[in-house]
Amino acid sequence: MNILIIGASRGIGFELVRQAMDAGHTVTALARDKSVFDGVKHKRFKVRQGDIMSRKLIEGACTGQDAVCIAVGMMPSSKTVKLFSEGTANVLSGMKKAGVKRLLAVTGIGAGDSRGHGGFFFEKVTLAALLRHVYEDKNRQEEMIKASACDWTIVRPVFLTRTPLTGIYRVLTELDGCKVKKIARADVAHFMLSELEHPQYIHRTPLLTY
Repeated sequence: MNILIIGASRGIGFELVRQAMDAGHTVTALARDKSVFDGVKHKRFKVRQGDIMSRKLIEGACTGQDAVCIAVGMMPSSKTVKLFSEGTANVLSGMKKAGVKRLLAVTGIGAGDSRGHGGFFFEKVTLAALLRHVYEDKNRQEEMIKASACDWTIVRPVFLTRTPLTGIYRVLTELDGCKVKKIARADVAHFMLSELEHPQYIHRTPLLTY
């Protein structure tokens, strides 16, 4: 499978690059910091420097892909955020022009109808005070994806850790009464690769937690 991973220089995107390569896929990594892949040379790996806000770059990167994964992130901001919605608009345009149907995008707990399930401190302090603008834009992103003609899956991980891959986690689509914990970035990448290889959650918004 030819996979374009946007936001590949760190976090979930970086883990997904590694796991997809190990699984034998052909990977194009789009990263703002290309240097993290210095020394990585493989006939199934290509890295492009840039970010999701460059429509021309995104459109070129989508050509020849079987699937696109969005795993971009940002620090909290006190200003209006457009990274996720405008970036996703670029991706959807590029996918349409290139004829790519499969899309996985990482948002997070607190986006869409997962709001209210993150626990008191996250909902009342972190989300309300620190991440309000980020999640307002993630909500716009999710609505754009849902309105598209893609075979999309929106991945909503809970609180992320740098702990090792376990391959053991819960995938929740019904959130009533759920108690969220944490999840490693490596396990989020594991789910995404599994979903690319064996789709089970097309047009769904699974929440990932231990």
